[in-house]
Amino acid sequence: MTLPEGLLKKLVCPNCKGVLIYQEKECRLVCDRCRLAYRIDNDVPVMLVDEAEKL
Repeated sequence: MTLPEGLLKKLVCPNCKGVLIYQEKECRLVCDRCRLAYRIDNDVPVMLVDEAEKL
């Protein structure tokens, strides 16, 4: 399922407040500046830096 466009516009990286890139196929949000990926579980973004995947 796709995240609503309105939600995507409001979400920022919790670490640096930078722009997030939605990768629908991988089901994650990526911050290029921090090189972190935040997973999406059951259509809910998990915006916890401690649980983010380092890229």
